[in-house]
Amino acid sequence: MAGYDFDLITLGAGSGGVRLSRLAAQLGARVAVVEESRVGGTCVMRGCVPKKLLVYGAHFAEDLTDALGFGWTVGEVSFDWARLIAAKNAELNRLEAVYNRILRDNGVTLLEGRGVVVDPHTVEVAGERHTAQRIVVATGGRPSLPEIPGIQYAITSNEALDLMQLPGRMVIVGGGYIAVEFAGIFNALGVKVTQVLRGDTVLRGFDQDVRAALSEEMVKKGIDLRCETVVKSIEKTKAGYSLRLSGDETLDADLVMYATGRRPNTDGLGLEAAGVPLNEDGAVVVDEFSATAVPSIFAIGDVTDRMNLTPVALAEARALVNTLFLDKPTTMDYTGVPTAVFSMPPVGTVGLTEAQARTAHGCAFDVYLSRFKPMRNTLAGRDERTMMKLIVDRATDQVLGLHVVGADAAEMVQGFAVAMKCGVTKAQLDATIGIHPTAAEELVTMREKRPDPSPECQE
Repeated sequence: MAGYDFDLITLGAGSGGVRLSRLAAQLGARVAVVEESRVGGTCVMRGCVPKKLLVYGAHFAEDLTDALGFGWTVGEVSFDWARLIAAKNAELNRLEAVYNRILRDNGVTLLEGRGVVVDPHTVEVAGERHTAQRIVVATGGRPSLPEIPGIQYAITSNEALDLMQLPGRMVIVGGGYIAVEFAGIFNALGVKVTQVLRGDTVLRGFDQDVRAALSEEMVKKGIDLRCETVVKSIEKTKAGYSLRLSGDETLDADLVMYATGRRPNTDGLGLEAAGVPLNEDGAVVVDEFSATAVPSIFAIGDVTDRMNLTPVALAEARALVNTLFLDKPTTMDYTGVPTAVFSMPPVGTVGLTEAQARTAHGCAFDVYLSRFKPMRNTLAGRDERTMMKLIVDRATDQVLGLHVVGADAAEMVQGFAVAMKCGVTKAQLDATIGIHPTAAEELVTMREKRPDPSPECQE
């Protein structure tokens, strides 16, 4: 639009910001994207991608051990953490170059520096002001640390991805997906890992059977889980660090990592001064169309703290492009979004947990649950079991929730998520022929309902 430098300025060149900027530019909009760090954002540079590469590297420790059971003689092996980190960094550099080229090829202007919203149509970057008809905030989130004595000695997942040597003893504080993923990585690579968490077990908010199955397998792999425990303080010692826990117990470590939550990146952006409300956690308040209270300012992705997943940010970006540039007001559908935790073993889940089903459907649902040793583990001699669970609406036979803990869980659940989006029923799963022998066939062969543990629901 005449009178503005750009039609759109996007704050943040992460997954959502790059997708939004590219799609808008392809439709003829004059677009600039502001980034003060690396193009690619949290997922590509500090989250999903580098973490998954480290997960792959850690899995080789188990693969080498398992090979013995299949007749392989494995000679002397060694592991070079620094070499894995260097390879990871090379891949991130490649991906950043790809993202930069995507922006260039689509005519998007990259403004390097921290963007500050001056008014509803102006963003200041590195001392220079740029105007736009619309501004979209897509600045993501960052690790959040509690205020306890000695917290300055702790690292977060950001620093954990760039360690140049492995510690001998490590304490990971937190019970969420980031904590369990890094616990699995470091434990598999020989670090003595103690995980301290406030809750009764890992993955608060996930299905209870998922939580129980994963915690059991983590303990079997050698991770020391300290549940219902709080860190009171951290002190630096000659040998490393000393943590004082609730109950005045102490714990010694060479490295302390915190993964106790994330916070939206809104500090110092000038949003409130521009009239954009933030909630008590610092997230940008938006409506179902990702619009803020200021008509020209919108927000997508983790900075809104709605559903903090990369594919969700991508979908929110496309919906906003439809709304702003195609005259097709589009809202994001947050139901039936699958997710995975790349723990060891991994978790895949889609739909309702049993607790959520209880709230929504009372006693009117059935549960099918199976725990078994996968075929690979029989010859490998690995004492690791897979857990699969279906939650089914008794009245409609529709599958309400599907949960897997075990190898390839994410790959399985992605496919079943499509079926659930189409309203798949238990009868349709039953009528589907399984691929044998696979673990996934268990999801279409479960026939026995689990008795309902709730006294009020027992017949």
